[in-house]
Amino acid sequence: MTVALDLADIQGDILRAYGNAYDCTTYVFVHVGGDAAREWFGELVEHVTTAEPWAAGKPETTLNVALTAAGLDALGVGADVLDSFSFEFRAGMASRAAALGDAGPSAPDAWEPGLGDGSAHVLLVVNAQTPEQLEYALGKLRAAVAAATGVKIAGEHDARLLGGAREHFGFADGMAQPAIQGATEEKARGGGVPQPHGMWRSLAPGEFILGYPDEDTMTDAARRLPPAPADPLGANGTYMVWRKLHQDVALFRRALRAAAARWGDGDEHKLAAKIVGRWQDGTPLAKHPDAPDPSFDPSAHGANDFRYGDDLGGRRCPVGAHIRRSNPRDALGHEGTLSMRHRMIRRGMPYGPPLPEGVTEDDGTARGLIFVSFQASIARQFEGVQGPWLADGNIFGLGHDRDYLLGDASGGGKMTIQGRRPFFLAPQQPFVTTRGGEYLFVPGIAALRAIADGGVR
Repeated sequence: MTVALDLADIQGDILRAYGNAYDCTTYVFVHVGGDAAREWFGELVEHVTTAEPWAAGKPETTLNVALTAAGLDALGVGADVLDSFSFEFRAGMASRAAALGDAGPSAPDAWEPGLGDGSAHVLLVVNAQTPEQLEYALGKLRAAVAAATGVKIAGEHDARLLGGAREHFGFADGMAQPAIQGATEEKARGGGVPQPHGMWRSLAPGEFILGYPDEDTMTDAARRLPPAPADPLGANGTYMVWRKLHQDVALFRRALRAAAARWGDGDEHKLAAKIVGRWQDGTPLAKHPDAPDPSFDPSAHGANDFRYGDDLGGRRCPVGAHIRRSNPRDALGHEGTLSMRHRMIRRGMPYGPPLPEGVTEDDGTARGLIFVSFQASIARQFEGVQGPWLADGNIFGLGHDRDYLLGDASGGGKMTIQGRRPFFLAPQQPFVTTRGGEYLFVPGIAALRAIADGGVR
């Protein structure tokens, strides 16, 4: 099935990995109210970056827009249209805390102000190549908000690339993005759906962009499209998950050092790779279980061409490793068909300065990851991974063990490193704490204009 995507109507940050091309990102949440706010919103729409190729080269800055359910309501979208959106989107992330494992220090009542409390209506994502370019773009944005009626900034969250495109625990991030028909088919080897005889194929675009065939469509004789919001909002849009995750780097280092001292191998770097499923440079354990590959290039075709079906016992890559739990590939059997419908486009960016090398006591500085994902179904894709796969390991034969890297708010997280003699990582307080989040909808360009015109009733 060949599908042509309407790139001029799709927002650019969905299919383009801006984080690899822009060092600086600021997420600006805006509260709107009253019909006057639509005038500001309409002017904003004309500056939104689309998914069309950059004929004149990479722009200095980009702008993309997403809305919460409360934001759609505040901008005048009618109740019947709102009811056509998915239940979990309308309910909001805070109300889904139990399903996501957001308890204890990660519970919504401990989140940062302006997140999960209904005040965030519109999210503006500004990317820039340099801090100076970012500050200039933000200055214009703030001035436009200050001059508008019924509009105010509810919060700003800065993020910056770290050296080597690493996250704060020291691992290369952003690899293994899904291969999408009509967009990123070159990523098929390792990024698509595993096929017999070592082959791969790309995923249907409707798994990520609404209004297009998804994996069910491909086997449906009637070629029905997946559910989408009512016209004119359903075409070329997607659902967005935004989460601010604090990383306790000092605690991770202390726990790793203590565990490595008990482990027969004694190698902290190797033990960390077992926890994550990759070496720090991104080399997958599934292909290189004993040491990282010095020639590994994450951008090379086939860099993520590996499976777990030939390592069901977890001797090369532990069954409970973070990347194996979040994308089991063919480990659940049936050539990967049980995991393919849970893929997401991920666009995370670190925030805060790195903790200096070797430091094992927390310095009180906020640091972590802004997790962003795009998917056609929040329930099936994001929540399906965050809940049953990361927060509960039963599907992998791990009982109720949570993903060790994300941890357990009750301190009950533990992990087994398979081997001739299994090694058990002791229960541990969470290394990662949720500081807040929102479920959002990213409309197509035509839909943004329809919202600004007030005609979506």
